[in-house]
Amino acid sequence: MNTAARRHVVVLGGTGFVGRRLVARLLRDGHRLTVLSRGGDPAKRALLPRDSSLIEGDVHDSGFLRAVLDDADAVVNLIGILNERGDDGSGFERVYVGQLESLIEAMREMGVRRLLQMSALGAGSGDSHYLQARGRAEQRVRASGLDWTLFRPSVIAGPGDGLFCRFDQLLRFAPALPIGRAEARFQPVWVGDVVQAYARALADGGSIGHSYDLVGPDVYTLAELVRLTARARGRLRAVIPLPQALGRLQAGIGEHLPGKPISRDNWRSLQTDSVSADNGLSQLGIAATPVAPRLREILGLEPAAD
Repeated sequence: MNTAARRHVVVLGGTGFVGRRLVARLLRDGHRLTVLSRGGDPAKRALLPRDSSLIEGDVHDSGFLRAVLDDADAVVNLIGILNERGDDGSGFERVYVGQLESLIEAMREMGVRRLLQMSALGAGSGDSHYLQARGRAEQRVRASGLDWTLFRPSVIAGPGDGLFCRFDQLLRFAPALPIGRAEARFQPVWVGDVVQAYARALADGGSIGHSYDLVGPDVYTLAELVRLTARARGRLRAVIPLPQALGRLQAGIGEHLPGKPISRDNWRSLQTDSVSADNGLSQLGIAATPVAPRLREILGLEPAAD
């Protein structure tokens, strides 16, 4: 990489599933990385490359953000949650809209213009609190006056993910898995492709002001994803599609179980298919990676290829 393009990049959410991989990639590209964390988890710190700088603080606090943005050139915002406490949308609103407004305010005050923002495919659609908050966050980014790029992935697949690995845990002992909205469609995107998209957009000023749907080459129903997971383990498992009423009831029960295996808002999100005919990966010169051939790697049954 041309050293003239070396930047100081501040990453919010850099200790997460995508964040750890992106931090490692941007370090290899020669950037200086500062990762912001709410703190208190030595295990997450240990997962980050040693060359990254981890700063602990309140990412909702504009004062803290101004301090860490003092000499930043760009910001990557990966902060996100899939579930909130309760079911009124306030948790999603705080994480996706409130935190972003604090970040935008701090960036403006410190003169940091470049923002790469994680969103989600279907943001602003349907009745889900999660998707609606994602949509309002996108509106804030577009109206910010910053040099922004939005990324809207479908479900992200990779070793340790919250998709196949979660199904793998559910299928471990259950001979059959009843699921609501079994026909819901997804276009899983490989985590390495998502990381590549961020790296390329950061290096390419032509990505400013653009939104990229990040999807894989294949579309699967929810039932097919579960069956693929079972087959990768050599397990014989039945998938039982539930009618709408029972699927809604299952989500209501899951809302109160430890770890929320499914919540009422997850159920609302499932009503919106997570697919796109407009693949932003190809726009960034990236060939989308098929996910199914890498399932054994995802489940830890063979070494990771990258």
